[in-house]
Amino acid sequence: MGNTSLSRRGLLAASAATATGLALSGCGSSDEGSGSGKTTVEWWNITTTEPAKKLWAARAREFEAAHPDVKIKIVTLENEAYKSKMTALTTSGKLPDIYHTWGGGVLKQQVDAGLVEDLTDKVSSWTKDFVPAALSAYEFEDRSYAVPFDIGMVGFWYNKALFKKAKIDSPPTTWSGYLDAVQALKDAGITPIALAGKEKWPGMYYWAYLSMRVAGLEAMQKAATEADFTGEGFVTAGQHLKDLVALEPFQKGFLGAAYSTPSGEAALMGNGKAAMELMGQWAPVVQGDAGKGIGEDLGFFSFPAVEGGKGALTEVFGGGGGHAVRKGAPDAAVEFLKFFAEKAFAEKLVKDTGLIPVSKDARGALTDPNLTAVSDALNTATGFQLYLDQAYAPAVGQEINDSVAALIAGSKSPEQVTRSVTQVAKSEG
Repeated sequence: MGNTSLSRRGLLAASAATATGLALSGCGSSDEGSGSGKTTVEWWNITTTEPAKKLWAARAREFEAAHPDVKIKIVTLENEAYKSKMTALTTSGKLPDIYHTWGGGVLKQQVDAGLVEDLTDKVSSWTKDFVPAALSAYEFEDRSYAVPFDIGMVGFWYNKALFKKAKIDSPPTTWSGYLDAVQALKDAGITPIALAGKEKWPGMYYWAYLSMRVAGLEAMQKAATEADFTGEGFVTAGQHLKDLVALEPFQKGFLGAAYSTPSGEAALMGNGKAAMELMGQWAPVVQGDAGKGIGEDLGFFSFPAVEGGKGALTEVFGGGGGHAVRKGAPDAAVEFLKFFAEKAFAEKLVKDTGLIPVSKDARGALTDPNLTAVSDALNTATGFQLYLDQAYAPAVGQEINDSVAALIAGSKSPEQVTRSVTQVAKSEG
């Protein structure tokens, strides 16, 4: 699924209004204003959920009040609609003044096409206390092309009460320890893992993390550059996933289960019917929305290290959201990004919307112990791998999702997964 953390948070607000009609408006109309001589800055985002949507709009109005000669025109689109619209705009070479980006390969394509402003010298003075992992997805050859506002990571969310029942004293830090924990949960009559097999992307997280832990981050990058995923590390990652699947750790009917439905992955966790799920920082909110939520029984731990692997426990897999600026946009666009990043507003977003702060300065606003644990893991991360469907070409990300789903279902071998992904990567080259 070509999605990321914010899009998955979008699952929570099916009722959120989206300004799809605005998508037809022109972009980069920076100086036309409405005949009033004002500079218009067009800002495209995917924040369709409340209260974030209202807060963002209010921030734009505050900026206008402080800058009477500027109008911020907001265009809010649902994730998938936004992606297809931006693909068309990138092709036409006309991007909005400020626009949402997940970084990685998609932003790199826009940078290579000469469509994006190099923000390095314009923002470095006020982004210097940002978490390095938050900045990395938007940096190419030591230059910055977007300002992050959100960062997150995938890890294991677990039920402390069920771990205790299975006599597991502490979360495992090694893969063999993880498999032992799965077996202990099974022996105690507990479903070890909730998985939305129908949606494919949740299963991909296991292969992505195992590839990081076995092959290492450099191999992940090299495989993308050389369009070759057939290396031994990737095959071994698939084998480790196959070993997990062989333990039958997932709930009954997992292959047909969705993520956020009343009988899906998040609900199983939220209703205390499964011990773990591998999911992003939005997991607790969706668990409470789809199920009852398990409150203080919920804990978080990082994906275990694999013995003999090249990756480390402190290397994280995840992503966030950022804002890029089109080349030639008015100066007010960058001024607005600085205004948006101010500490008081950043803290408000943390408190009111559950965002994990990108600025170390705003970390004091975190009160939830699990989100604090995620933030700590990000702050101490020694490496960061962006979601594969953003880091790699979209078709490659989709093939990874499909092939890994086939491996989990038992219809593809670890070797076949790497060959299928390589085939698509080469055809994209």
